[in-house]
Amino acid sequence: MNRETITLSLGEHSYDIVLEPGCLSNAGSLLNLNRKVLVVTDSGVPESYADTVAASALAAEVVRIPEGESSKSFDNYRLLLRRMLALGMGRGDCVAAVGGGVVGDLSGFAAACYMRGIDFYNIPTTVLSQVDSSIGGKTAIDLDGIKNVVGAFYQPRCVLVDPATLSTLPRRQIANGLAEAVKMALCFDQEAFARFEALDFEAELNSLASGKPSPGLIRIISDALHLKKKVVEEDEKEQGLRRVLNFGHTLGHGIESVGSKNGMLHGECVSLGMLPMCSASVRARLLPVLEKLGLPVACAADPDQVMQAVIHDKKQYAGKIRSIFVETAGTYTEKELTPEELRQLYTEYFFS
Repeated sequence: MNRETITLSLGEHSYDIVLEPGCLSNAGSLLNLNRKVLVVTDSGVPESYADTVAASALAAEVVRIPEGESSKSFDNYRLLLRRMLALGMGRGDCVAAVGGGVVGDLSGFAAACYMRGIDFYNIPTTVLSQVDSSIGGKTAIDLDGIKNVVGAFYQPRCVLVDPATLSTLPRRQIANGLAEAVKMALCFDQEAFARFEALDFEAELNSLASGKPSPGLIRIISDALHLKKKVVEEDEKEQGLRRVLNFGHTLGHGIESVGSKNGMLHGECVSLGMLPMCSASVRARLLPVLEKLGLPVACAADPDQVMQAVIHDKKQYAGKIRSIFVETAGTYTEKELTPEELRQLYTEYFFS
């Protein structure tokens, strides 16, 4: 596949998303790294990825944080700021995130706050971050067990999406990321969802393991990026349309808050969160897709604990939570539900 450059148009905050296998190795020519660069990665990312970026910089320091959601903490936020200060970074310097959503969220928030904002580049190396979290400008850290409750909207200067970096991921992590792409297709593009129904997941995994991501997987990543681009351009700060991207997340984040203690991943929880929030006809098509990807379709998380987390996580308006439903693939509706109504949907689907 040739390089695809997708421009996210947000006025003075516009930026390019470069989608191309192997583009990580060209970071020096695609990004402005002729300055001081704090490269942030985690222990689960091959060291060579971050080192490739650092080697292209005028001066760089690589910070490797522990893998996992717990790293989106005030302690690591403080660590990055102190490393930037010690490196003598100024407003003309930049931060480059090389990793998944945790690295991107944490690094972006630190870049947004250091000297009131310095340049930020995102180089996502997981499916989840490539199809979703790396674009759109949401940066955050967690507080007291609540995800993303402290953060800012801060757009990157450029995003490099290299599908070849996915070759080191285990099957479960690949499926975890594809859950977000399924979510976007269900809400906005029935043809994109049909591509998931036709997907030979085993063949895709074999191709990826050989170091050559297939055109089919690259098309799925491209579909997701184009869909997310359109939503963010219309609603950068989630005042309207962007709330649709919360499909599967309203209950999913509640399940994640409970299930993360048992090792459940974000995309797995989103998969579960979608099931009570769609029509029977959509569910009949969605279930085989989730099962093919190896994503969970049954949930035993305690309803009271899930709803307690949902209430903390989601803003309420006059005692109701705005929730997204999919009645027909490629379309969506927004409903305002009380916490009890959401609890009923959850319990009726998973416990009846």
